[in-house]
Amino acid sequence: MLLGTYPAKLAANHRVALPAQLRRELGDNIIVAKWYEECLVIVAKSALNTLLTRVIGKSFLITEPVRGSEHFIFSSAYEVLPDDQGRIVIPESLVSYAKFTEDIYFLGVGDRVEVWEKSIWDEREKVIIKEAPMYIEALSKIEDLAKNEKR
Repeated sequence: MLLGTYPAKLAANHRVALPAQLRRELGDNIIVAKWYEECLVIVAKSALNTLLTRVIGKSFLITEPVRGSEHFIFSSAYEVLPDDQGRIVIPESLVSYAKFTEDIYFLGVGDRVEVWEKSIWDEREKVIIKEAPMYIEALSKIEDLAKNEKR
């Protein structure tokens, strides 16, 4: 399981050291792509389809929202290979999308790693801390609806 928050420095050539704890869990074949809220996602190559299924559900029809989600993630995805020191190079298009400067964070989020520009994450985290009690309430209502539908 991918856990924790790790500060890092992005070099001028977009090279950054992937934290060892995360690298051990992800392995050497990793994918980096655009993610939601202007961050990036890193997953093991073998886990990309599973993650996309979580995003779009088990839809059998290739509807516009499914296509849009696939386009958003797959068209921005790059396979990156860590060097011997565990450093990866993040493509320019992804650096630009995520508005990276020098200071970034790697966040272990269960089955994926999110990579955030430090200043954006610092503001986002304040909102999450404030709204966390509302999230659990909303999730419990969704769970109740799902249970009622099964009956």
